[in-house]
Amino acid sequence: MSTAWATIIGAAVAAAASIIVSWLNSKKQIDLISYQIEELRKAQEKHNAVIERTYRLEETAAVLTEKMKVANARIGDLEKKQ
Repeated sequence: MSTAWATIIGAAVAAAASIIVSWLNSKKQIDLISYQIEELRKAQEKHNAVIERTYRLEETAAVLTEKMKVANARIGDLEKKQ
């Protein structure tokens, strides 16, 4: 009877150790995935900032191009009057 109890206790200890190791590995993987997601989020924020700045630059370039066209048209009109 004592051999049976020793076997049961040994199996219970092995099962508990297995569960603990499995939980620790899972926690480690979750921490790693969380870190990687955070790094991706930071990279995405940088990318979005570049896109926003590019959009603003394109808007400014379009406005300046239009102003140049208007200025050139005025200069052309003034040259024709002379």
